[in-house]
Amino acid sequence: QVQLVESGGGLVQPGGSLRLSCAASGRTFTYYTMGWFRQAPGKEREFVAAISWKGDGSTAYADSVKGRFTISRDNAKNTVYLQMNSLKPEDTAVYYCARARGLYVNIATRTSEYDYWGQGTQVTVSS
Repeated sequence: QVQLVESGGGLVQPGGSLRLSCAASGRTFTYYTMGWFRQAPGKEREFVAAISWKGDGSTAYADSVKGRFTISRDNAKNTVYLQMNSLKPEDTAVYYCARARGLYVNIATRTSEYDYWGQGTQVTVSS
């Protein structure tokens, strides 16, 4: 059974930074594309960023976070990160880590393309 555990959320002022971490169980982490999604109150879960299993570092970002957020992974630690800079109040949401459905999947941006999810970590951007 795969487990994804997020950490690093919290309260930050506008313009501040946070780094989220997602620790994954399992021996085949290296071969899965990983993603971050978020869900604000009353809204649907939306794509934030994804990083390919490929060693070329292929990534994808939602337009709303491009240039401010950076996704990365450390396969030796079975961990994926989301560095969030220049945070805005509209970034407030519960952030979820997810593993793509199937080995060797290319970059995926839809929730239906992921089959394992973490419990989420709250990020609140407010002064």
